Amino acid sequence: MRNRFDMQLEHLSGQLIYMGSLCEKAIANTVKALKNGDLELAKLVIKEDEEIDQMEKEVESKCLKLLLQQQPVARDLRQISAALKMITDMERIGDQTSDIADIIISAGMSEVSDIQTILDMAEATSQMIRDSILAYVNKDLELAQKVMVADDKVDELFDLMKERLVKIIADDHGNQGEKAIDIMMIAKYLERIGDHATNIAEWVEFSITGLHRDSAAV
Repeated sequence: MRNRFDMQLEHLSGQLIYMGSLCEKAIANTVKALKNGDLELAKLVIKEDEEIDQMEKEVESKCLKLLLQQQPVARDLRQISAALKMITDMERIGDQTSDIADIIISAGMSEVSDIQTILDMAEATSQMIRDSILAYVNKDLELAQKVMVADDKVDELFDLMKERLVKIIADDHGNQGEKAIDIMMIAKYLERIGDHATNIAEWVEFSITGLHRDSAAV
């Protein structure tokens, strides 16, 4: 019975890894669509958010079945409870990449240059998601805590981007002010994605230690 339960927990980890990879792909595609002015790719991001939503439902169902059909010990209970919380944050990450894609489409953005800070934010948040899921699977407390620290870098990049964009908006050369507002919104969504990745890492910490800090993402 225990072997079967362990296999089910392993399958749960596999589902979380896959859901995390969908989030990473969505982030990569949104910034690629932004950089290249690829409106079709932005539309694909919105469509593929449905798969992230579906994965949330599947993992939630899996977790509830494990809780109802098995009698998990405290450690297993924390692992399953953490997974339920993690998928909520991953679903929100999917929503926010979709929101970024919607800005790209509604603003009719053509090729955008000088967005290295946005690209750096996207890479940092993707790495945070990747590491937080890996920390869950490997029960790696040190890696989970590394993710929490990494959020400071995302916040710093957002502040840097905000300072530059505020200056552009204030100067408002032609249509640059309006475009800058759109870029600022995109940067803000990426900053929120970093917050959600931090939430995931905090739930990983809980699954290992039984202790949880307050989460701040909305």
